Amino acid sequence: MKQMEELYLNYAKTVHKYLICLTNDLNIAEDLTQETFYQASKTIKNFKGECKVSVWLCQIAKYSWYKHLEKSKKYNCDSYENVSFEIAGYQNLESDLLKNEDKMELFKKIHLLDSQSKEIIFLRISGELSFREIGDIFNKSENWARVSFYRAKQKLLEV
Repeated sequence: MKQMEELYLNYAKTVHKYLICLTNDLNIAEDLTQETFYQASKTIKNFKGECKVSVWLCQIAKYSWYKHLEKSKKYNCDSYENVSFEIAGYQNLESDLLKNEDKMELFKKIHLLDSQSKEIIFLRISGELSFREIGDIFNKSENWARVSFYRAKQKLLEV
């Protein structure tokens, strides 16, 4: 029980941010955060430590989101439409884009990307995940995540 309490204290914020990126709904994100840690408590014995704990929890969160979508029968590839949350720690290319355009224009451009590129952009920017963590979420390499993020940024610059 103490182990789960420590997990929650250390990773709840990360999981919650990730779920906000996926759901665009604070209430659903909060519910799914709780569901994620419930599922984690049921399966923690199976965690082998092959990836970071945060990545493992985000994978559980993603599958909880998919289950929620199936239950509500609202599965839609454009689930990032009308994103309206604040982004913290926005730096590098992201800050350069914000200097040239306001947030609304940036989100309109992100909305035009394919769903995988959107998810990678949001994981990196809003979720503040490393390339290794993003690669782990997609069951790909860190290098794949770097290249995919770079390509997504290039698509944004073209739009």
